[in-house]
Amino acid sequence: MTSGIVILGSGFAARQLVKNIRKQDAQVPLTLIAADSIDEYNKPDLSHVISRDQQAEDLTLQTAGDFAEQYNLRLFPNTWITEIDPQAQKVKSVDQSWRYDKLVLATGARTAIPPIVGKELLLTLNSQQEYAAARRGLCDARRILILGGGLIGCELAMDFLSAGKAVTVVDSSASLLASLMPPEVSSRLQHCLTQNGAELRLNRQVQALTQSSTGIQVTLNTEQLFDVDAVVAATGLRPETALAQRAGITVNRGIVVNAQLQTSDPHIYALGDCAEIKRRLLPFLQPILLSSLTLAKTLLGDTAELKLPPMLVKIKTPLLPLQLAGETQRDDLEWTLASSAEGMVAKGTDRDGKLRGFVVSEGRMKEAFTLLKLL
Repeated sequence: MTSGIVILGSGFAARQLVKNIRKQDAQVPLTLIAADSIDEYNKPDLSHVISRDQQAEDLTLQTAGDFAEQYNLRLFPNTWITEIDPQAQKVKSVDQSWRYDKLVLATGARTAIPPIVGKELLLTLNSQQEYAAARRGLCDARRILILGGGLIGCELAMDFLSAGKAVTVVDSSASLLASLMPPEVSSRLQHCLTQNGAELRLNRQVQALTQSSTGIQVTLNTEQLFDVDAVVAATGLRPETALAQRAGITVNRGIVVNAQLQTSDPHIYALGDCAEIKRRLLPFLQPILLSSLTLAKTLLGDTAELKLPPMLVKIKTPLLPLQLAGETQRDDLEWTLASSAEGMVAKGTDRDGKLRGFVVSEGRMKEAFTLLKLL
């Protein structure tokens, strides 16, 4: 029943927070509760596991026990929290409860599963546990369909191609990475994937998946039918907000927080993929690093405000490395592209000619830091 700081979740955000708290205070009681094993692994590595022929356990960097010992905290792995009681300042599982002075929700996000017929045949790769469950099917599969041509879909497509798989990508948008950049900017990646054997079915939607004697039959909205051996959902992430919502905490797309990462309850904070900051979801490395640093100070009594500078986002597509920054998804920008054998630089400017976003690729990526200063 020790109070102190209780953290729900065990991903990158939760771990960074623990490390930042312990740099400043070695003794404040820390409790970490999560539904998984709490073993540490690098989630971005899930984009490369098939080409590297890795087992799920190969991803483990530090066991839960070693983590608890190193950072002096109490761990409760494989524990589902069923309720937050804000009045009593308690979190509860089926058979246990923990009191908190301050509670941090670092519950992450899950794969958004589209409401299609046969969705139970979809595989997801959003955690070490999910990879362990999907690995055999993916290794055995010769033909793989990736549902979604966004960030994760493109990374997985490239990884499966590198592993010698026949890859088809289906997306309802007219171009890849459509939520991040305009078609003329992503066309270089599109060309790279098709040159390496991927089949892109854009402006299409999967209507149904059916198990058949020859694999999984895929039905598109254009009434096309084809067979694959496995289907992976890469249709975006949905923040885990159910616990917060049931506790009466304000939720929009994510758990709404202010500049101190504080929710609508003064004793409860949110961090990482589940948090919505200034109406934005920021499931990227740098915002999480800055957020965990800010929140550690606040939790220890030195109230700090999160300031987010323009940040680089790296897309892990080894055959065509990409970096972007700024408001690349705005549809009112004018884009200028400079492409050569060495790579591409795309700049998006507003009506006043001010740089608002950019994308760089391959050998031109070294120009990113100069452009970042201009944002």
